[in-house]
Parts: sequence; structure tokens; C-alpha cells
Amino acid sequence: MQKKKKLISFLLLFFFCGIVFAQKKDAEKVLVKVLSFNILHGKTTNGSFDLDIIANVIKKADADFVSLQEVDFKTNRAKKYDLPTELGFRTKMTSVFGRAIYYDGGEYGEGVLSKYSFLSTRNVALPYTKGNEPRAALEITTVLKSGDTISFIGTHLDHLNEDTDRVSQAKEINQVFSKNTYPTILSGDLNDTPNSRAINILESFWKASYNKANPKLTFPSDNPSKKIDYVMFYPTSKWNVISKETICDTIASDHCAYLVTLELLH
Repeated sequence: MQKKKKLISFLLLFFFCGIVFAQKKDAEKVLVKVLSFNILHGKTTNGSFDLDIIANVIKKADADFVSLQEVDFKTNRAKKYDLPTELGFRTKMTSVFGRAIYYDGGEYGEGVLSKYSFLSTRNVALPYTKGNEPRAALEITTVLKSGDTISFIGTHLDHLNEDTDRVSQAKEINQVFSKNTYPTILSGDLNDTPNSRAINILESFWKASYNKANPKLTFPSDNPSKKIDYVMFYPTSKWNVISKETICDTIASDHCAYLVTLELLH
């Protein structure tokens, strides 16, 4: 009987230690939540220009980093608002804007929101054909709570049916950011579908987060029929995909927001 009690005590102790070890291991995981969100220059699909609707999508996602596309900076159509700063204020996140073009009395381009402050930022102009719309890739570098330094890039590739500019922009992104020192995430509206020329070029360098056999569709938000919004990462050995989902608020934007949770590996 005494031996049986000792065995039970030993098994309970072993079980308890196993739980503690598993909890400690989970606590040590470095998780990074990323949201890609085309915000339709703040207009909303019903034309209400209600930034709180957009901000609520971002707050509910609870991402560490958000790449914003179709971002206005003090344009007339956006009522002279600095959209990244306004959304940063509403979501209690740090913001930065990267201009692609001067437009409508202000500027238009990319935005990044972050739960962390920035070590550095840079805005990279992407190649485009004369007469077409210029595009940009906005990068921030930051230090996570874990002490790890990472880079995060938000971008928005050309939207035309002809893919000439998207292809050249994809090549430029690979060329510029392949020199990065830190683990890097690329996020944005890439305006092309899986297995297209531009996406294949990007995926020759970056690892994509979506399920290629059954990708989550992101556009249009009221009845998604294609995937054009992405989260990618490099190097492959530094990242693991934990989860991915779409958030389709039909008023906030004509795009579904794409939310991906990554684990940074050591």
C-alpha cells in the first residue's frame, strides 16, 4: 500500500512538473501578430469616412504590427487628416507614413502601426512605368519585448491588369530587402493572386504564410473571390506560422484584413 502511495505521488509530481515545463516553454515562445489591411483611404464602403470603424477592426485583431495600404496623409478627400497618426491614436499604437505620391493637396502611400517604438524607418520607392502610379515599400525596424530585433515592411504593388510594374516591383523588393540583417516580415496588398508571376518572384525569396492548397480569400470583403493580400517572411529558418485568418468587415474596407500569427524561432 505504501509503495502504491509513493508511486501515485511520484506520478502526480511528474505530471505537475510536465505541466510547469510546458507552460514555461509556451511562455518563452516569441509570437508576433501581423495584420495587412487596405483601408480604402479612410472612405469606408458606405462613404461615411468613419475612422473609428477602421480602428475597431485593428483593435479587435490585436496585432503587434499593421501594414496599411491606400493611406492618405492630409489630402482633401481625407478631410486633411493624417490617417496613420489618427489610427495610431485610436488604437494606441505607434505610427509612421511613407509617401508614394503627392495627391489631392496632400500625400498618398503606406502606413505602419506598431505596438513597439522604432529603431529606424525607411521608405523605398519602387520602380514603375512612366504614366503609371508610383508605389513604395515602408520598413520599420524595432526591438520586441523578448529583446529580438526584427524588421517589418508594408507595401502595395501596382493594380493594373498588365503585370509589368508588379513584376519589377517584386524584383526590387527582393533585391533591396535581401540585404537585411534581421529577421524580416513583408506584409501588404500585392494585387496579384497565388502562382502569378509577381507572387512567384517574391516567393522565390520570401516564405508565404498562406495554405497554397486552400488560400484564405481577401477581396472583395463582401464576397471574397481571390487572394491578393499577403504576409511573407524571411529567413524561413527564423519563422513558423502559428495561425492565419481573414477579417471581413464589409463597411471598414473593400478588402478583408489578413491576420497572421508567427513564431520567431531561435
